[in-house]
Amino acid sequence: MDIFLAIVAGLLILAGLVGSVVPILPGPPLSWLGILLIHFTNYEEYSTSFLIISAFIMVAITVLDYYVPIWGTKKFGGTRSGIIGSTVGLIVGIVFFPPLGIIIGPFLGAFLGELVVNREDTKKALKSATGSFIGFLLGTGMKLAFGGFMLYYYLVALF
Repeated sequence: MDIFLAIVAGLLILAGLVGSVVPILPGPPLSWLGILLIHFTNYEEYSTSFLIISAFIMVAITVLDYYVPIWGTKKFGGTRSGIIGSTVGLIVGIVFFPPLGIIIGPFLGAFLGELVVNREDTKKALKSATGSFIGFLLGTGMKLAFGGFMLYYYLVALF
């Protein structure tokens, strides 16, 4: 049974890494579930503190992944319209154009939101949209880092 759980855990962690880049899969939760499965084998017994802290980090990263593109829009000079556009673009992108919609949606939403306020200033709108894209990259980086740590702990448990 331990070998079966270890294989499933490895598949979950790999799916978590893929999910860090492909928006359809919830990357950090899948990776964390893989670690939880290894915990229930004879390969490794993680401390309760480790499991709770890593679960908290997983939830924080998952929540931040939706907020960071909006933050990037604001940081790059986006107005309230750009932030609203980024949020609407994220939702529309996720619902209607998965998986690329989560990348393109906030970018186009921020761009169009800024143009609604000031049709003349496409440079500012593009800057705001770029902030949204950088926010997306930061979110992806956080998810990949978490997945990488979970992969490390998985490999240490097996070898």
